[in-house]
Amino acid sequence: MDSVYLALGSNLGNREEYLRAGIRGLAARGVHIIRCASLYSTEPREVLNQPWFLNTVLEASTDLGPDELLRACVDVEKENRRVRDHSKGPRTLDIDIIFFGTRIIQKPDLVIPHPSFAGRRFVLVPLAEIAPDFTDPLSGNTVQQLLEICTDHSSVVAYSPSR
Repeated sequence: MDSVYLALGSNLGNREEYLRAGIRGLAARGVHIIRCASLYSTEPREVLNQPWFLNTVLEASTDLGPDELLRACVDVEKENRRVRDHSKGPRTLDIDIIFFGTRIIQKPDLVIPHPSFAGRRFVLVPLAEIAPDFTDPLSGNTVQQLLEICTDHSSVVAYSPSR
């Protein structure tokens, strides 16, 4: 089984429930969850006129290959009403493959490690919570080192649901 790290985000509807449904959907498709980071409330980047996100990162193991895992992620997003009407816009559920073991994959429809993860605090903060010493196979830096040098200063705060 390969170890993988997946980033999940939601900024529409019941964000917590979409993240939980995403985790359940992945588990039903052969993605065995090992650890889940806390939830973080994060401000949108690039497309700023949209609701704030909830984000988390999962460590999992799977027998799926990289392309099969990508298909599983897209299927789970669709199952949770993800609409891809414009890039970086609001979404019920987004699932990105950050790492697939230490593999480096560069294909037209799949790039691993995720090409933008090192510049995104909303990925690095939860990733550092569960895997600070994991080494990015491209840069040779640990996740904690990448977080320390990240130039993204957007807000990423631990989420506490209102009761």
